[in-house]
Amino acid sequence: MYRLFCDSNCELWHETVKELGLKVIRMPYTIDGEMYYYDMGENTDFKGFFDKMKKGAEAKTQALNEYDYLEYFEPFLAAGEDIYYITFSHKMSGTFEAMKSAIVKLKAKYPEREIRYKDSKTISLGAGMVVYYGALEYQKGATMDELDAYLDELIEHVATYFVVEDLTYLHRGGRVSGVSKVVGNLLGIKPMLCFDEEGKIINFAKVKGFKNALSKLRAIMAEKGSELNK
Repeated sequence: MYRLFCDSNCELWHETVKELGLKVIRMPYTIDGEMYYYDMGENTDFKGFFDKMKKGAEAKTQALNEYDYLEYFEPFLAAGEDIYYITFSHKMSGTFEAMKSAIVKLKAKYPEREIRYKDSKTISLGAGMVVYYGALEYQKGATMDELDAYLDELIEHVATYFVVEDLTYLHRGGRVSGVSKVVGNLLGIKPMLCFDEEGKIINFAKVKGFKNALSKLRAIMAEKGSELNK
């Protein structure tokens, strides 16, 4: 028997997570100098969070350390269960180096147990889609090998495109220069971003005006989108 893990960066709603029987690794973030662990919206004060940001508070994501992963995984391994973890993109965080170090220690301590992870190569609801459909296969009784094969195929057909209305946070994250932020905001330039095959965020277009950006996103969906064959 194995347990299916995801992390809170897949952004599925807490009720859905419980229905799917998922174990969640809560990723930390700070705002106004206070650290929180995202709980999939169960007790999150969204209004308070965005009110703080509107007043200028800076929000930052944080990485977990090796001990955190040991705390999440070891109880299940000690109980005789294996672990399969669907992660957000490894190209977006150093947290997975800590995870890999923890796994090395856990495999040495529990050599009879298996720990697998699958990089969704995206984040937010793109990763959420991978987790959701992977969890449905898990509920049907898919073995780890079967889940591996299913997710490998699914990930190849999941794409995440997005646009931001304000360049301030891309600037804070080092994705645009200060000059580009000021000029872009003044002229209404909207960078359009997506994930490449490795799971890195790339800028694939620039559009003037938010309505034009949304129109382009709809066109991309019409061109590339399709129903998932189940």
